Amino acid sequence: MIRIYTQLQQGQQWLDRYRAQQPHFACILGFTDTGLIPGISAAGATPRDRQYTAIADAEFLYSGPRPHPQYPLPPLQAGASPVLISRAVLEAQGIPLSVFNAGLPHPPGVPTVDLGGTPARCLSTGKALELSTVQRLFEAGLHWGQKLAEAHPEGYLIVAECVVGGTTTALSVLMDLGIDANGKVNSSHPLCNHQQKLALVQAGLAAAHRNRTPLRPLGREITGSDLDPLMTIAAVGDPMQAVAAGMAIAASRLCGVLLAGGTQMLAVYALIRAVASYHALPWNGDRIVVGTTRWVAEDPTGDTVGLAQAVGPVPLLATQLSFADSRYPQLSAYERGFVKEGVGAGGCAIAAHLYQNWNQSQLLQAIEALTMRYARLSL
Repeated sequence: MIRIYTQLQQGQQWLDRYRAQQPHFACILGFTDTGLIPGISAAGATPRDRQYTAIADAEFLYSGPRPHPQYPLPPLQAGASPVLISRAVLEAQGIPLSVFNAGLPHPPGVPTVDLGGTPARCLSTGKALELSTVQRLFEAGLHWGQKLAEAHPEGYLIVAECVVGGTTTALSVLMDLGIDANGKVNSSHPLCNHQQKLALVQAGLAAAHRNRTPLRPLGREITGSDLDPLMTIAAVGDPMQAVAAGMAIAASRLCGVLLAGGTQMLAVYALIRAVASYHALPWNGDRIVVGTTRWVAEDPTGDTVGLAQAVGPVPLLATQLSFADSRYPQLSAYERGFVKEGVGAGGCAIAAHLYQNWNQSQLLQAIEALTMRYARLSL
């Protein structure tokens, strides 16, 4: 049910350490105007839909299927929101949930922790966020990472995200940190739109670098003589990244951390290393893994494994969940490369196996049962 793709020994030790331990699921919601660009993301059929994707996913994650949701799940080009996977696991296994608003364009319809952030401007501006906002969000991440870890010292924190356009901001952050990520990232499209992403990132980095030098030469560690890596998020990132990096740094001092996602969480891991080094912050890398879905880890239109190896010594894990035998076409679409991941879906599937030893059949049954309830209410 779980495969380790990089750092095999460290990954196995992590799995052994946290087997049968209850996790806490922390979902960080954010927004970037990058997600409004036509064709950049399939997480919502239109730019207007994509403004509400994270808000709708949060409502479903928190409440499950309801007759008249305030924000219904947006229609996708194909497939169903990955929140179906996450909600099915959290609901069936009684995993506690915290939802954080790092910066949304509209107020969410369910209880969230408001971190005082803002949506990001398009990364092509090179001025995505105010540096003071990034610093505030990072500090909030440190605070909540410690607070949640103190409540679960024997378990682990699943740090998840919902940011439409987030794989593109991830690419820009990785490239600004000197990591060769072009052509390696994923997307919600069956065929990754690498050229569109790269053009945006190059414009954003050029705009950012007119005001400052690049953060570091390719392949060299961040040092005190370099610029603060939080400036990378301010230039070309999104609000989730600052919170997730702070949360993982602080939580890793006390408990395990599962960064639940693919490209976006590999970018967060790169930020963790860079920010912790620059600010001399203690953290425990042995307690952090990145966990995603098989559809991301084995995406033939990206190179997730190569990207994981490029960002540093982090184990890349993936659930082997398959929808090949699903009776729902919106789920079997995942096997054709649509959607792939989001809202911590891969991390939740990994947790389902680790916490209560679910197999493929049990996981699929829970997801399909939830999908049936949702479909009936949507008629």
